[in-house]
Amino acid sequence: MKRAFALLPLMLAMRAFAGDTPAATTDVASEPAHRYLIERTFPSGALDGLDAALKAKINTTNSRYGVHWVMSYANAQKTKTYCIYEAPSEQAVREAAKANNIPVDSITEVPVTLTP
Repeated sequence: MKRAFALLPLMLAMRAFAGDTPAATTDVASEPAHRYLIERTFPSGALDGLDAALKAKINTTNSRYGVHWVMSYANAQKTKTYCIYEAPSEQAVREAAKANNIPVDSITEVPVTLTP
């Protein structure tokens, strides 16, 4: 629990990567969406080429699995990301990540929203 609160300032301070490209719609969306927090580790420099075209490609691939990339936060070194996704299942998130060739360290379903 302490770790989650320790990450909160980092998550609030970092730039969101998914925000400038809307997710594609999908036929798989008939399943109820669940919200997930995905933690990823990248090699140094791997996120430097993350531009609008690559985001669009990721979102198109995600849509085949009913997965919607909501937002991501990165640490200052851009080696760790914390991504919010909506998807029908954890398995759908894993399959979309595999299809996009991006890592998954952990996935946590986060169904509860706490507001200040």
